[in-house]
Amino acid sequence: KKMKKVSQRNVIACAMAAVGLSMSVVNAIVSSKLQIHIPKELKKPGNGYEHKEALFGIPPYGGSIQKNVVYAAEDLCTPIANPPWRPPYILFIDRGGCTFVQKIRNAQRTGAAAAIIADDRCLCKYSDCVPDEGEECEEREPIMADDGSGSDVSIPSFLMYKQDADLVRKYLVDGTPVNAEMAWKLPTLDDRVEYDLWLSPKETAALDFLSTWKEAAIALGDRVSFTPHMYIYDGVDAGCQQGGEDLCYNLCTNKGRYCATDPDNNLDEGTSGADVVEESLRRQCIYLEYGKDGIAVPWWEYNELFIIECDNDKYFNDKDCVNSVMTTVGINPNIIENCMKESGGLAKKGKNIVLQDQLGKFENAGIVILPVVSVNGVSIRGALDFAVVFKAICAGFMTGTEPSICKKCANCPDEYECVLKGGKCKSSGSVSTGLFVGSMMALVFGFSCWILVQYKRQQQQVQDQVKGILAEYMPLDNNKQNGSTSIEDDDDDFDIPNNRSNDLELT
Repeated sequence: KKMKKVSQRNVIACAMAAVGLSMSVVNAIVSSKLQIHIPKELKKPGNGYEHKEALFGIPPYGGSIQKNVVYAAEDLCTPIANPPWRPPYILFIDRGGCTFVQKIRNAQRTGAAAAIIADDRCLCKYSDCVPDEGEECEEREPIMADDGSGSDVSIPSFLMYKQDADLVRKYLVDGTPVNAEMAWKLPTLDDRVEYDLWLSPKETAALDFLSTWKEAAIALGDRVSFTPHMYIYDGVDAGCQQGGEDLCYNLCTNKGRYCATDPDNNLDEGTSGADVVEESLRRQCIYLEYGKDGIAVPWWEYNELFIIECDNDKYFNDKDCVNSVMTTVGINPNIIENCMKESGGLAKKGKNIVLQDQLGKFENAGIVILPVVSVNGVSIRGALDFAVVFKAICAGFMTGTEPSICKKCANCPDEYECVLKGGKCKSSGSVSTGLFVGSMMALVFGFSCWILVQYKRQQQQVQDQVKGILAEYMPLDNNKQNGSTSIEDDDDDFDIPNNRSNDLELT
């Protein structure tokens, strides 16, 4: 429902804050290490230096990069024409001036094997960090996010915090050799896989996946555990809730506490941000009530039918449409409505425990680009595609423990068709078994006939040759008057003394 209009300036401010908040989440999964081996005095015990991984590039999971570190005195916001360093190396770059992606892309062009961005801002939680003159510390940890153009960046990169980066830079500027190691750990593999789907109810890029994944969820069964997460942002941090008043127009619920961006960019008509928050809560309640088995078939069925029946401006938050979809797939609308109310509702100023939990999950997981699937805690980079997600989940099992559907379909040209057919993989360009056997029998029969014809032909040729020889050297002389040479017919017996014949006449 559209809310009371306050001011366009407040709405814009809230929207800008939302963007900032969505980019400020952090990745709590420690899957990498940054250590300096030379000089010895810079080496830290344990996992080495605290850092942040870039959300772009391709890390060598399970491997490491150990190279000499070189310092780029330039900001690397523009390509370096003639790099003075001999590759491969780890390039040390100062933060600022342009996006992380732009810096790392230019580092890659110089021949760097990896890169380290030196943060120029202190985090308030580190008391030993001294801010630059005129700068204040930051409360939130920075994120090396993709600006949307990082698909061509292949080298990995880290962000090193300012208090450590300042010390390393001093050694580099003084000309002291620095050797660093960047390493990445693989997630622990076992006979079960956990995967999470992070999205918003109005993510168009997720529609195909939501409409097709149910069969895979069923086929994978209880060997996997699925959890959905609906993205909303904190309206309190965004400044939407002030003095008990919602300053962000119709983007939020709970008096400005939980907000979502307007999906159609029209604050006066269509689906509002508050509508998106309400549908997010509904889908989380459907999972909580009907998805505890980790397969969550009703949740997938609801999403699939909702996309067909209600996913438009007219019916997105229409109670009759929503309840009809839930009833059709076997979900009791009263149970879901009760979950939404018992969790804190949407009208009151206070917290909703389900939505509050979602805020924390996104911040802890470091999700900044939607939609995305994470497998065993690692986000899958790339489009939300059936084949990509299916292969990633199957690869998450320890070798030899994969479900049978993975063994049958993970390497098929069309994984979705294979899953739909219960594990029957149709190889690219292949034919059915019956057609193959029939073709082989026809081929054998044809080849046998060809051999028989060739044999008959060869026999006829031999006979013709024999007759030809006889006709040429031993002609029957039936007409001596023509001066022909022949062997006369004689019914009488004759003797050939001394192995010679007197009846043989040579011309």
